[in-house]
Amino acid sequence: MKVECLGELERLSKLELIDLYYGDESRVSIDPCVPYGWQFKDERVFMPASKGAGLNCFALLSRASELRFQTTRKRVTSEFIIEQLERLSFSIKKITVLVLDNARVHTSQKVQERRKFWQQRGLYIFYLPPYSPHLNIAERLWRKLKYEWLQASDYASTDGLFYQVTQALAAVGKGLKIRFSDFNLSLC
Repeated sequence: MKVECLGELERLSKLELIDLYYGDESRVSIDPCVPYGWQFKDERVFMPASKGAGLNCFALLSRASELRFQTTRKRVTSEFIIEQLERLSFSIKKITVLVLDNARVHTSQKVQERRKFWQQRGLYIFYLPPYSPHLNIAERLWRKLKYEWLQASDYASTDGLFYQVTQALAAVGKGLKIRFSDFNLSLC
């Protein structure tokens, strides 16, 4: 039932009757994200790493690659999410639906208490079914950021990494595009 509802939201968005954003958060750490690599037999390869230093990012992404994001060096809490959604709720121009997963920071009592105020402003939250990250296009943003847009040299320093993350996120929809296929219920 949820997948069908999401399909209807996608249809309404395509007709430009609503704005539809997918939200998620991720952490980019100074510990490099390197899924694979190769080297010559006698070559020594080194990537500096430092445990603990990281940047938390919260993003709202549309299929048109419109991105709203906020970064913090602190933990992403319900209060942080509420702050971002408050800001969004005052800036929307038409009915806006935000698709979120069921993370605690998205479903907390504090968030639930704010929903009626957001709805009065035209902001609605649609929760994905449990265990369905494949339905959240924001997941693709994090994969692109960590595995394509950031280079190994960006991990040389904390400040450099944080700068590159912010620059990459700011370029989404402008210099950096993410291609999304149309929502297809047969894939779900």
